[in-house]
Amino acid sequence: QVQLVESGGGLAQPGGSLRLSCAASGFTFSRYAMSWYRQFPGQERELVARIPAFGDNTYYEDSVKGRFTISRDNDKNTVNLRMDTLHAEDTAVYYCVAHLKNDYWGRGTQVTVSS
Repeated sequence: QVQLVESGGGLAQPGGSLRLSCAASGFTFSRYAMSWYRQFPGQERELVARIPAFGDNTYYEDSVKGRFTISRDNDKNTVNLRMDTLHAEDTAVYYCVAHLKNDYWGRGTQVTVSS
C-alpha cells in the first residue's frame, strides 16, 4: 500500500534552515505529482509547494516563495522541501502528499521556528 514517511523536522532558529524529506513507497513514484502541506494549530491544512511528475512547473504558496524549494529524486522515491530563512510563522506540522487517483498523506513532521 501507499506509504509516505516524513523526516527532517525539528527546531530551528529564525533565519535558519531545515530540510524535510519524504520517503514514498507502494506506488510508481515517478508518475505522480507530490506536494508538501502544512497545518497551523487550529487551522486547516494549506498547500505549501507542489512538484509535478514531469517538467519543472512547481508551485509555491506566496509566503514561501524565494525561501522554500521543493525537489524530487525519482531514483530514491523521495520528495524534499528545503526551507531557508525560516520565520516563526513557519511553525507548523508539515505533511507530504502523493496525488494519485486519490490523495495520500503522510503522518506529518513538526517544524518549530523559535529562538
